[in-house]
Amino acid sequence: MKHEIINDLENRYTTKKYDPSKKVSQDDLAVLLEALRLSASSINSQPWKFIVIESDEAKQRMHDSFANIHQFNQHHIKACSHVILFANKLEYTRSDYETVLNKAILDGRITEEQKEAAFGSFKFVDLNVDENNQHKAWTKPQAYLALGNALHTLARLNIDSTTMEGVDSSLLGELFSNELKGYECHVALAVGYHHESEDFNATLPKSRKAFKDVITVL
Repeated sequence: MKHEIINDLENRYTTKKYDPSKKVSQDDLAVLLEALRLSASSINSQPWKFIVIESDEAKQRMHDSFANIHQFNQHHIKACSHVILFANKLEYTRSDYETVLNKAILDGRITEEQKEAAFGSFKFVDLNVDENNQHKAWTKPQAYLALGNALHTLARLNIDSTTMEGVDSSLLGELFSNELKGYECHVALAVGYHHESEDFNATLPKSRKAFKDVITVL
């Protein structure tokens, strides 16, 4: 199939080795971060925070977060250009959603008079509260919607990436306690440019199940 979107997805792959001499430009980074801001979420809840790790100090903290587990991802941290932590809110309150609705009023999406009726969508939050009055089982999948958006955006920008579910959520919470207060991180994204000679995955053919095995048209 010939289409720009398909071409993006055909060329996208998981980078296994980064070239530390190549950095993502600030212009491209700005596009990526705006794409993250514009990501879709259930009831437009936006129960997330994106922590961009750019400085040497922040990269060292991220590097240190692999002290106990998932060391196979540790080598990406200082070699890639940036790392983004996808953090989801532990408790999503009516006040959190009111912030969303107030911005919708400011943007002209709804009126002040429609605000209370718009709170009806908050029922989806109430349906997803656990015994600890937390909503992380609902907010975590929202972060993955943003992750998918980021992967396609990066493919369009010809920037390489590595999704890392192999992170230590607990230790990240300690090392980035100020940034992650009230949030948790279970997935991070390394971005940059692959090493021309050492990234074995760059030249391997893409492999996916056949169309008929995953698509059902009724």
